[in-house]
Amino acid sequence: MTEQQVGIPAFSVVPGATVHRCLAGRQHEVMDIVEQAYRLHGAAETVNPPSYFLRFPDRPSARIIALPASLGGEFGVDGLKWISSFPENLSHGIPRASAVLILNDARTGYPFACLESSIISAVRTAASAAVAARELTRDRPAPRRIGFVGTGLIARYLNDYLSVLGWDLAEIGVYDLSPEYAKSFAGHLAERTPQVPVRVHASAEDLVRASDVVVFATTASTPHVTDPDWFGHHPVVLHVSLRDLGHQVVEAACNIVDDVEHVLKADTSVHLVEQRTGTRDFIDGTLYDVLTGQVVVPADRTVVFSPFGLGVLDLAVGHFAHDRAARTDELLRVDGFFHDVDRHQSPAPLGASAGSGR
Repeated sequence: MTEQQVGIPAFSVVPGATVHRCLAGRQHEVMDIVEQAYRLHGAAETVNPPSYFLRFPDRPSARIIALPASLGGEFGVDGLKWISSFPENLSHGIPRASAVLILNDARTGYPFACLESSIISAVRTAASAAVAARELTRDRPAPRRIGFVGTGLIARYLNDYLSVLGWDLAEIGVYDLSPEYAKSFAGHLAERTPQVPVRVHASAEDLVRASDVVVFATTASTPHVTDPDWFGHHPVVLHVSLRDLGHQVVEAACNIVDDVEHVLKADTSVHLVEQRTGTRDFIDGTLYDVLTGQVVVPADRTVVFSPFGLGVLDLAVGHFAHDRAARTDELLRVDGFFHDVDRHQSPAPLGASAGSGR
């Protein structure tokens, strides 16, 4: 008896190259999927427990994070993202982060896929920010100047997704503590969007003051931007890296988050404000509230979007990548992955026999 006959799904592996092919150039589709996941989450059709952090006394800069989740609606999938961050990898010439995503069949609980997930993680982060940027700028003049503080891999994906929003940009600004990283990212932007001038700024302040939309995609562990005057022109701020803004900036802004309970932890900027003030009143709503019209963001205040990152978004994007890989026959199937399943087949009913005629 085969796994399929007893209801156990076949197990497949989806390598990073396949994930990349399945997601590349599909920004609009992925944004639609991410928005759908946000709507399901807001409608309580998901389960998204707190993330779990594995830390190491002998390696204090390293961590591995588990993001379990369940996504209902058309998706009907459970799963877990397991993502590591080992900053010292960079000194060895390998990426800081690595990740896998496990997808589980919602009917049987059996895992049916393991996907390389660093790309999925970057894509869902970028798509989430792009959906937020589209909604938070809807009642404002279309942005003409975008600025990136932090110029790593995530910034590249963020630019790819923001670039499909249809904004007629006059300039893209870049700032990084590393001049080499800033120069490299500026060159990347010049290749991707040659029609838009790229300006490398000498300071974060210069970039913020010159931008209608500000993207923070740094590795900062503590707030370093503390002057609300930088934001006097009331930009939309995509606070993707979560720990850049001081309480002075946060408290002066309209604050939109992805999930209140999730973002108020791990010493994010908004978590520090909650600890400082003893209240959550400074949070104006969630992205779901904005999508459904329950919260209207002001055009005359700085608006900060702080997304902690929800496991349901990884499931949505991973499910999409898996389905595309299945349609193009790019899944690496592992036959017999689940061992010793035949002994659990249903026995014949008592009293029945091969010659009973029943």
